[in-house]
Amino acid sequence: MLVDIALPVILTIIMFSLGLGLTLDDFRRVLRQPLAFSIGAFNQIIVVPAAAFATAILFGLPPELAVGMMILGLCPGGVLSNVASRFAHGNVPLSISLTALISLLSIITLPPLVAMSVRYFMGADAPQVNVTALGLQMFVLTAVPVALGMALTWMLPRHVPTISRWMGLVALVLFVVVLGAALAANWGLFLANIGTLGPALLALTATLFAVGLLTSRLAGLDDCDTTTVSLESAIQNGTLGIAVGVIVAGMAGGLPPTTLPTAIYSITVWLLAIPFILWRRGMTRGAAAGQPA
Repeated sequence: MLVDIALPVILTIIMFSLGLGLTLDDFRRVLRQPLAFSIGAFNQIIVVPAAAFATAILFGLPPELAVGMMILGLCPGGVLSNVASRFAHGNVPLSISLTALISLLSIITLPPLVAMSVRYFMGADAPQVNVTALGLQMFVLTAVPVALGMALTWMLPRHVPTISRWMGLVALVLFVVVLGAALAANWGLFLANIGTLGPALLALTATLFAVGLLTSRLAGLDDCDTTTVSLESAIQNGTLGIAVGVIVAGMAGGLPPTTLPTAIYSITVWLLAIPFILWRRGMTRGAAAGQPA
């Protein structure tokens, strides 16, 4: 019941909430901020999957968990990265643009790369991944609800802030339920691998925050854009990762081991994200205090 009905509904709600408040101007903004967007997109599309692959190899993860790690690395950012940018005093419009466009691009990039990862890590035991079917499912679960959210924003702009608030709360509660279910369904595997998966996921997150900061500084981005690029590099769409893990495993009525890395990551990422957000808020506040009146 959870996997077959609730999980697609939860993902649809989360992506719909991303579309709320999103306008065509958010996409045009890419042309006005090409450097910051390019750095964030490069990190999301190239660096994050490469870091996930290196982490799976270096920590010697079992095949199914290694595939789950790659699924996590191939997912775009999520709504929570936009929330984090707002709290950290980052560039929220840039965050929304990155999340929206990379989410749409992942419909094309994620399916073939996941199929390659499954073949690489699982070998002869690899399940058949239908790249076309996976792409179509991602389109229905991500692009369609985002488009519907944008359409509602265009038709009822005055009501969007109210709708967005309660939609976001509903999505958060449902996401917590999915996380709990994923951990409960793989509790034995969780206990057996938490000693490896926990440090691996923390190392991955720390690396991505560091890469976000380094690439932004090398590109000469300001503090506001640097904060957002770093958060977009490190915070992935956990609900999409769990959904893809289920689709790849071909299971019905349960959450497979391929969902476990994303489920654990969705908890451990905040062990580093919250201090990062507080640090960046402090920097912004200090800079504002130092400006002449």
